[in-house]
Amino acid sequence: MTDTILRVAARGEGITADGRHAPLAAPGDTLTAALEVIPGPHHQSPPCDHFPTCGGCQLQHLDDESYAQFIIDRIAGALAAHDLVADIRAPKLSPPKSRRRAALQAEMKNGKVQIGFSENASHTLVDIHECWILTPELFAVIAPLRGLLAKFLKKNRRARLHLTQADQGIDLLVEGIEAEGLDAAEAISEFCQQHGVARFAIDSGLGPEVRWEPEPVTITLSGVAVSLPTASFLQATREGEAALIAAVREGVGKAATIADLFAGLGTFTFALPGKIYAGEAAREAILSLKSAAARAGRTIFADHRDLYRRALTTAELDRFAAVILDPPRAGAREQAVLAAPSKVPSLIYVSCNPSSFARDAQILCDGGYTLDWIQPVGQFRWSTHVELAAKFSRAV
Repeated sequence: MTDTILRVAARGEGITADGRHAPLAAPGDTLTAALEVIPGPHHQSPPCDHFPTCGGCQLQHLDDESYAQFIIDRIAGALAAHDLVADIRAPKLSPPKSRRRAALQAEMKNGKVQIGFSENASHTLVDIHECWILTPELFAVIAPLRGLLAKFLKKNRRARLHLTQADQGIDLLVEGIEAEGLDAAEAISEFCQQHGVARFAIDSGLGPEVRWEPEPVTITLSGVAVSLPTASFLQATREGEAALIAAVREGVGKAATIADLFAGLGTFTFALPGKIYAGEAAREAILSLKSAAARAGRTIFADHRDLYRRALTTAELDRFAAVILDPPRAGAREQAVLAAPSKVPSLIYVSCNPSSFARDAQILCDGGYTLDWIQPVGQFRWSTHVELAAKFSRAV
């Protein structure tokens, strides 16, 4: 057993019982004395030719069973560091080729434009000719984009590409290029028309400047079309979004008054019934949410509020039957401190960082809440990135 890989660590290495680490090892593999990995029953053949060089994936060698267990272990380990335990459900995994948003890089090398992800632990760019995580629609625009960027990308300069699949087509923001003049405008327009690009924006360092958007770009959230600001946050996959929404709906139950904090564009806001308060610090996002709510005739109070500098007070929270927290990776410590002594019966926490979640969970549990369950979600297929939705309750 000392030579058997028992689990996968947070950064993706396999670990034996005696603490040895082995890259690209799966549970059930055997580690020889020469540190050679002999594949076991959970070691699958990676589908992508770029693995493991490309940094877009770290765990393509794991089958679904061991990948799901990796996600559970990450969450359980974070909880254990705070002496917490919970009912961790089976993870909801997004399928291959389902990522509808991504950030790639582009550079001119040897007279050709390369586009892809950086290598693991390196700045070297991997020029991808296939991708098993992006949707086919996103990947289809990469090859023609090389030709367009060849007109603008300078030698030894990198551009950053933000691609999102919106209702009208591909929303594309390019950072780090300059494209001035009539020829540039015509080249961009022709490219967008030919390849289903709904919006093309350039950020040369002073903020995004839209160069192509024949009709307003939107994203539909629970049946409501919401204006999509350039490079806005969006759940990475439709399947992941659906899994998180289902968990949030279960958590809030029949609550008639709900606070949706860190609401963004309204991923959860528009999926919920009743009267809803939506708090969000990003101005463009909350304005989009507010406008969409008005058009849809929804009873939603949209508040432009920095929840780090001005978290809802305990008294404000006590007005709601349920509260949703969906903070960035840093978590919501300030808000958790004020929520811990509140009288809110149900609190649902959506997290993309098990460590900051566990820290905030301890604050809530120390305040009298019970951590009822955790629903893990694997949106970032074959990566070490873990998301979850958790239900906290307080007896009233």
